[in-house]
Parts: sequence; C-alpha cells; structure tokens
Amino acid sequence: MSAAHDLVVVGAGPAGAAAALAAADAGLDVLVVDEQRAAGGQIFRTTPPEFGGRRKLPTGYPWAGELLDRARSHPGIGWRHGATVFGILPVASDAPDASDASSPDGADASAGPGSTGFDVLTSDPADPAGSGRVRARRVLIASGAYDMPVAIPGWTLPGVMMAGAVQGFLKSQRLRVTDRVVLAGSHPLLLIVADQLLAAGARIEEVAIARGIPSPLELVRALPAVPGHVRLLGELAGCVLRLLRAGVRISTGTVPTEVLGDGRVQGVRLARADRGWRQTGPARTVDADALVLGYGFHPSTELARQLGCGLDWDSAQGGWIVRHDAQLETTVPGIHVAGEPSGVAGAEQSRAEGELAGLTIAAALGRAVPERALAGARRRIRSASRFSGVVQRMFAPRREALLELATPATEICRCETVTRGTIDRFLDENPFAGTADAVKLACRSGMGPCQGRYCETAVAGLVAKARGAGVGQAGRFAAHIPVKPVPLQAYAALADDPAAP
Repeated sequence: MSAAHDLVVVGAGPAGAAAALAAADAGLDVLVVDEQRAAGGQIFRTTPPEFGGRRKLPTGYPWAGELLDRARSHPGIGWRHGATVFGILPVASDAPDASDASSPDGADASAGPGSTGFDVLTSDPADPAGSGRVRARRVLIASGAYDMPVAIPGWTLPGVMMAGAVQGFLKSQRLRVTDRVVLAGSHPLLLIVADQLLAAGARIEEVAIARGIPSPLELVRALPAVPGHVRLLGELAGCVLRLLRAGVRISTGTVPTEVLGDGRVQGVRLARADRGWRQTGPARTVDADALVLGYGFHPSTELARQLGCGLDWDSAQGGWIVRHDAQLETTVPGIHVAGEPSGVAGAEQSRAEGELAGLTIAAALGRAVPERALAGARRRIRSASRFSGVVQRMFAPRREALLELATPATEICRCETVTRGTIDRFLDENPFAGTADAVKLACRSGMGPCQGRYCETAVAGLVAKARGAGVGQAGRFAAHIPVKPVPLQAYAALADDPAAP
C-alpha cells in the first residue's frame, strides 16, 4: 500500500481538478486518480500528444486551460492516470470512537466515528504497480456522469451510440463513427455533437429534438442564464447556424420510434411528438448508418452507493444524486462529492463545487482557509447554478414518455437480454414486488457488466408505472465492489498488500 494521502480525488474533470488545486494550495497532500491519460474529463478531453498539434478546448470555458495547467504542475498534487477506482473501504479504528483523533500536526485525522480514513481500491491493467489500495484521510468523489440511455426498438443494433461516446471518439481519437448520421434527443449537447460530426466530414441526415420551440414565457424565464454565459450561448448558436447553412434538417417536437436494420443500422423511424414527447402521428423513415442519442446524463454515483452514502431522486438533475451538506460532505463522514454526482449541472458549476469542496476539506483537516476564499467559491456556485437551473428546467427528460417507446420485445437490459415484456409479466404476476431491486433479483436485469447503468432507471420506471408510484419510490440497484469490471490482477494486488485484512 502506498503512503497515506490527506485527500484522494476520484476523477480529473473540472470538479476534480479544481478540488485538487484548492486543497493542494491550502497545504494538503493530494492524489488524483482518473481513468483517462490526461486531466480534463469528458468535456476537456483532447487528442493524445502523439497526434501532435495544439490543445483545443471549448471556447465557452476560457478558464479551462489555466485550471488544468496549474493542477498538472502543482507540486502538492500526484496523478495516477489510466487507473480505475473500483471500490472504497472505510478503515476501522482500534479506538472505540475515532472522532476525536488528531494528527501530529493538530489537524483532525478522522474520517468519522469509528474510522481513521479510507482505502481507495485501484486497478491499472497497463501498470500492475498502479493496482492496489491507497490510504486517504478524506475522499472526494468527482466521477462525472454518463449518457442517459433510452430503450427503443432496435437500439441494440451496431451503429446506435450515445452523444457523449461519439464526442469522445472525436475528441480523443479524431474518429468519425460513420458517414450518414441521424441524431435524436433533447439535450443541447446533441447540437454540438452534430456540428462536430459535420466538421469531421459526416453527412447529417437529420437532428430530431424531442422538445418543441421554447415559448415566450420560457425565454423570459431563461434570461437569468445569459449574464456571464454569452460565450457559451454564442458557441451553441454558432453550431445551429453552421448546421442550417449546411442544409441539415433540424426537427423539433420529434422522437425516434424505431431503429431499422439487419445486423447494423440502416434507417431510423421518426415521428412527431406533443409537448409531453408522446408520439402524435405516423412515423417516417430516414436512411442512415448510425443513430446518435442524446437525452442527457446520469450522475456516476456507484462509488457513493457502495459506501452507503444517501441518495435522492431528482429527474431534472440526472436521476439519483448524492446527498450532501453545504460543505459538499456526504452522509458518510469523510466522503465528499463535487460535480455531476451531486447533480448534473455542467462544467462551470462543477469547477465551482470542486473549489469549495477542496477548501472545506482543507479546513476540516486543520489548514487555514480564508473566509473570503470560501465565500468566493460559494458565490461562483450560485452564479453557475442560475445557468444550470435554466438548462435543467428547459431540457428535463420526459421519462414516462420515453419509456413508452419500448415495446414488449424491446431489450431493457442489454447485458442480460431482458425485455420489457419479461419485466412487465413479472410485475403483473407479483403484485407485491415494488422495487427495482426486486426486479433485478427475479429477472437478472442489472446483473451484467454495466451493473445497471443502462437499465436501472427504465426498470424503476416500469415498476413505478405498474404500482402507480414515483421512480424515486421504486428505488435503485445496490452497488458492490467492484463497481466496474476489473482484471483479476487487481484483486491479486490487494492480496499481496501486507496491510490487507
């Protein structure tokens, strides 16, 4: 086991980088663990240095380059790239109650009652030395988010991809997924990805937006998002103008109802939808080689769940979000959260939350943190939340309507090939089954490699529909170690660790 760190940050996106920098500036020893080869997360991902050329970051975030450069060069921050955190374990204290324990320098060394810190379990297939456990006094989970899945007939065909994944290929490998593309969804990222695909040489057959054109009242309510975000809004407007100039059809109030093809995507069925996103007319066919879906994002909360942190259901913020206090500490003392796991709100708010989390963790560990720094971070969160709140309100997914797109033969759980019909029959035959976990145990939905990331909310939605309840009441899947598939050598590294229990 490596030497203990004051703080281990899981995730090197804007939240993780900002937290690491704030904590290190305050004097903490910080380690950042991230699955990518370089800091930046999905939004600031760039091509590998082997590709050559200058680093290109989104124009709407002028602070991004300085943040990443300062964090990378800070002597108080260590980096472990290409490593997956697959579990976090509290380290039990020998004392009856460790809440009063203190470190030699007088700082609070406890991670909560009965705990002296945490073991962060990591796996690095490319470097066995990077696998094992890392001791941390505090842990910040800044693990980002992943694309919100929507199950429609044919969505398991090769060629159906999520917007974030397509953008990842473009950013990290300059790889265009195919030539003829239909994009469908509701999130503004869809327009950005369409513009990026167009620039990469793809033929955009159509962009189908589920929601209609904003009403005058919606536009008035959106005005608070404008101050301080002109560049970001200008970038989005530029994407739309370039698409229109290229002759791309952008259809509002339109949803995909079926993916057509034999062994691969060959076409997409699109239909008009009402303001609730429910189909109102016959579908038409658009020939395409790929369908890109972009309905939003789900927070990556697996590590928080595995630790037993409290979660709350908030559909507009992405679904299940990690419960936290004003200092961004979760219900498990010593575990903090920032960025998308606390609610999907974008890069600017993630950076501000990361900064506040880093400062409050430093203060909790006895470092001197000026009150003006804390006040500044909180002010930046409030400013960013005005923008994120508008986006959440205007583009919140209509989950019930999207769930109706799945037919009885549609696979809800792709890993275990469990169809909607199978789940509906189980719920009909077992009227006392009222949770997503009950469906998981009976139907195996959520037991595959993705551990429910792609089916959990659909399963919960079916339970809620059958029982006349809310999705939050239907619950969520439990998370266990490993929260992601890892090689067996990761477990061997734990067994070889002399500190292993």
